[in-house]
Amino acid sequence: MLGEPFNLSGKRIFVAGHRGMVGSAIVRRLQSENCTILSVPREELDLKNQAAVMAWFEAERPDAVFVAAAKVGGILANSSYPVDFIHGNIQIASNIIGASHQCDVEKLLFLGSSCIYPKFAPQPIEETALLTGQLEPTNEWYAVAKIAGIKMCQAYRRQYGRDYISAMPTNLYGPGDNFDLQSSHVLPAIIRKTHEAKLAGVESIEIWGTGTPRREFMHVDDLADACVFLMKNYSDDEHVNAGSGSDVTILELTEMVKKAVGFEGEIARDLSKPDGTPRKLMSSDKLLAMGWAPSTKLEEGIAAVYQWFLREQGGEHEMHG
Repeated sequence: MLGEPFNLSGKRIFVAGHRGMVGSAIVRRLQSENCTILSVPREELDLKNQAAVMAWFEAERPDAVFVAAAKVGGILANSSYPVDFIHGNIQIASNIIGASHQCDVEKLLFLGSSCIYPKFAPQPIEETALLTGQLEPTNEWYAVAKIAGIKMCQAYRRQYGRDYISAMPTNLYGPGDNFDLQSSHVLPAIIRKTHEAKLAGVESIEIWGTGTPRREFMHVDDLADACVFLMKNYSDDEHVNAGSGSDVTILELTEMVKKAVGFEGEIARDLSKPDGTPRKLMSSDKLLAMGWAPSTKLEEGIAAVYQWFLREQGGEHEMHG
């Protein structure tokens, strides 16, 4: 449901998690909205400390809040530190949403993650799939904490009439991504691997399995734009999926990366490795029907992110050609 437009102009807006990939993209996007952007580094405010969060809110008095702060990690971290993922993320959500209510924040947007959906949800995954089946066991601690955040927003809406909403992003990529091969997601991992293969002059790069599983990717700046759009225009109980609405195979994705990096070699498939879920696509029909659409084509986005990656490497490998 599209609500009365919420005007960001002249407002004090707190972006929690402003140093992360998503938070920093929201900060970039808000710079054209004539608002005051509030942020506070982790060293100065522990979002897991309820009293500290409350004191900060009372001092700063934000009008609107984006909750992009979270403890995130891959499968290994999730299985090794379940308490950090469930307790830490519930604390962050509870403290920020609770302080927002206490300090009369007019509008709040909570960001979840597509892992909140059941492992075997019908594709493309619609918002109504939430809580209809078992979660993926490898990240259920994180997923349960994110679901709690969505439910908290709904509870404050129902009990106190608060205009607190939630959005669920798909797989994101962009500046600020994690390129560590041990803990990164599929797209930055392929970029890094392909880049290193090019530097080493090897003849092929390897992907796991058949390369046929389909995945959806959205540029983080498109997500930030969707979040600002929802903050301004959406007011309802149900969370909103924010995705690109289309997916590619892992093989197609690798071809795009190859082109962006300028790697001339082959793509080898390690068929002894698992493929994972055949398809993971969220339905973004609800958001698209409101009149929002992403603007970054995947191929262009990958090329831009590779340039960002090169700059972050300190320019030690000059571009040729």
